[in-house]
Amino acid sequence: MGRNLAAPGSIARTADQLSSGCSPRWLSLREPADAVARAEALLDPLHAVLLNRDRVIVRDMGCGTGSMGRWLAARLPGPQHWVLYDRDAALLEVATVTGVAADSTPVTFETRLGELTGLRAEDLAGTSLVTASALLDLLTAEEVDGLAAACAGAGCPALLTLSVSGEVEFTQAEPLDAEFEAAFNDHQRRDGRLGPDAIRAATEAFERRGMRVAGRPSPWRLGPQQAALTGQWLRGWVAAACEQRPELADEAPGYLRRRLAETGGEVVVGHTDLLAIEEPA
Repeated sequence: MGRNLAAPGSIARTADQLSSGCSPRWLSLREPADAVARAEALLDPLHAVLLNRDRVIVRDMGCGTGSMGRWLAARLPGPQHWVLYDRDAALLEVATVTGVAADSTPVTFETRLGELTGLRAEDLAGTSLVTASALLDLLTAEEVDGLAAACAGAGCPALLTLSVSGEVEFTQAEPLDAEFEAAFNDHQRRDGRLGPDAIRAATEAFERRGMRVAGRPSPWRLGPQQAALTGQWLRGWVAAACEQRPELADEAPGYLRRRLAETGGEVVVGHTDLLAIEEPA
């Protein structure tokens, strides 16, 4: 597969990336929250598709350090081979998928440098599953349509997790919350990217091609135990909102100070997981 196939996480910079970059440290910080948030209910229909295969081949797009594989491999049958794609060579240096499959069979992996752009059905020949985490909100409508076309053309299911859906809820609400949320969501839509509209666009793109799509909420629920993650995410969320609407800059320091000072509360950051599979014949 010489075609460019990965790194959705590099196409745009979300709020968390604005604050810390897509660094191994940031990805490590968010990995436990991602693992708790992902919608395990979507795995039952996926099991039915993957059972009784001699070998499960998973292509993980924009893999980062491999957290999707570390979460999913132990929840799927095997044997499994994961192909981890990213455009960031430094991330691929530390990317791993470890452990065994749900039936105690081996899990192996390899890494490949590449881009998502240009993915076609023939590139997915022999693939059992395409996965991605924090992908869809970073793509344009054309890129989402291309991903759906490739998966549908190859008859390959896709599990796409943790796409930002746009909602943020604090335990102690205040009027500025809605302004920063709206500004951040508009920032996500810059340069033609879909941002929080990606869930709808992806669902429509897969369904147009005859695939069945199931969606489930997968929010981060960040409490006192996740204070470090909350702080990093919040700084980036506010920074992106101010970049989109500079008039918020005067309010931002006080707003950020109040939010960072809260203890004992919870912030819920909306995400959605999608599973697209072929309709039964």
